[in-house]
Amino acid sequence: MATPVKVYGPAFSTAVSRVLACLIEKEVEFQLVAVNMAKGEHKKPDYLKIQPFGQVPAFQDESISLFESRAICRYVSEKYANQGNKGLYGTNPLEKASIDQWLEAEGQSFSPPSSALVFQLAFAPRMKIKQDEGLIRQSEEKLKKVLDVYEKRLGENRYLAGDEFTLADLSHLPNTQYLVNATDRGELFTSRENVARWWGEISSRESWKKVVGMQK
Repeated sequence: MATPVKVYGPAFSTAVSRVLACLIEKEVEFQLVAVNMAKGEHKKPDYLKIQPFGQVPAFQDESISLFESRAICRYVSEKYANQGNKGLYGTNPLEKASIDQWLEAEGQSFSPPSSALVFQLAFAPRMKIKQDEGLIRQSEEKLKKVLDVYEKRLGENRYLAGDEFTLADLSHLPNTQYLVNATDRGELFTSRENVARWWGEISSRESWKKVVGMQK
């Protein structure tokens, strides 16, 4: 019997939850290993051997160690191509290229402003950190421009990379979950007809519901 893969980090981490959603979509058995960041466990030598930047997630599949959530998701989708959601990372070069370009859009254009908003609006108050109003305004304007592009795209296609749910959509789940459900900026998504429809579909997937359940 195959040894479960290991994912290191808390389920509430956006990057960790991205990997968990992918593993559940691909029906890969996994073990979530707690990393107490408050106690600095992510900076200890043993952990730095598998995650040299001292962040989460770290990932182990027997003798293989990986970090960076999007790379982990690509690896999982390729290695376990014939199980679970078989089209998660496409089935031919053109599909993969389309998925990759929207994954890049997520990583380069969507993630920076949305991550800043998640931290400033959802996490800073819990951590008793003063919010940066200038950064919030700047990030919101940047995110609006990205979502305007998405609105047009999603008016032409059911999902970002085409007519099927893929890693391109999955990668947006963590930050959007916080912005829609844990801040007062949900209207950035719900006020755009096509984006709202898309969010409703991807957030209602059983895989994501399981991840949200793990965060509670």
